[in-house]
Amino acid sequence: MTTAVPDPGPGDATTDRVAPPWEPPFAGTETEALLGALERQRATFRWKADGLDEAGLRMRIGASTMTLAGLLKHLAACEDYHFTVKLTGEWDGEPWRSLGHDLSNDWEFRTALEDSPEELYALWGGAVARSRERVAAALERGGLDQEVAIDDGAGHHANLRRLIVDFIEEYARHTGHADLLREAVDGRVGEDPPSDWRP
Repeated sequence: MTTAVPDPGPGDATTDRVAPPWEPPFAGTETEALLGALERQRATFRWKADGLDEAGLRMRIGASTMTLAGLLKHLAACEDYHFTVKLTGEWDGEPWRSLGHDLSNDWEFRTALEDSPEELYALWGGAVARSRERVAAALERGGLDQEVAIDDGAGHHANLRRLIVDFIEEYARHTGHADLLREAVDGRVGEDPPSDWRP
């Protein structure tokens, strides 16, 4: 979906520009705004990690063990877990079981250092595509108000709205990490990808 966004020109004149696909709608519905915010976070994160070789993806800052490689793999795993187990309570474990995930908290960050850039970009892209399909199907079934599988331990279930908000927060946190890592690699900075950028 593309959105025409007013772009103030000189003086009182305005022109219309076509917003990039990750730009949230200027005046959309609640669902469009939430999904648009998530897509913006995904795109900004992916742009921060884009086009790097193994050295760039594995670079660390100071005492931290965090890398862009680890973030790509971690967010890919989060995509699959968040929109299966937390959404429906069902998950066959793939592709993570076949990749040898041992369920430890740092598995993605440790093993990403053994993966090629191509493998990491493909893993993240595949997970995002699956999440989009799962969320679209869930919205078709019952909208944002429907209960999802995750609960608070006392039997009170979250709704799909809360699940999406939580995942926007997950991306926002790690996009901040990616911002610092990418600047250390080659100086790339910026809040949003350029309008003509595509992964």
